Amino acid sequence: MTEIHGTAPSGRLSIDHDSVNGIRVVTLHGEIDHPVTHRLSDALAFPDDATPLRIVVDLGDVTFMDSSGINILITTYQRANDTQGWLRIAGAQEAVQRVLHIVGVDELIDSHPTLEQALHD
Repeated sequence: MTEIHGTAPSGRLSIDHDSVNGIRVVTLHGEIDHPVTHRLSDALAFPDDATPLRIVVDLGDVTFMDSSGINILITTYQRANDTQGWLRIAGAQEAVQRVLHIVGVDELIDSHPTLEQALHD
């Protein structure tokens, strides 16, 4: 089941949700910057129960991410760990992967070249 949270104007963020074998897949398209952080936070929000949450964030169609997106990923990672769950990143394009590497996010959050690898690793 895929839920689309609306399409975005060129360059803006659109978000798709899916579930694969109990793993929440959040696929992002466009740019992640301060004006869209509330939408990204909502997309990665946790349910109120203490179920371990397993999330893969597919960044394959993200062309830009600033520190706002980095902060949300780190917060989501920490919250997932608190529930004995995890957060993984999949498919980051070179420009986004470079930002993740420069700030050290790739040392904290498992990053995989493809969605398939992130789901099955």
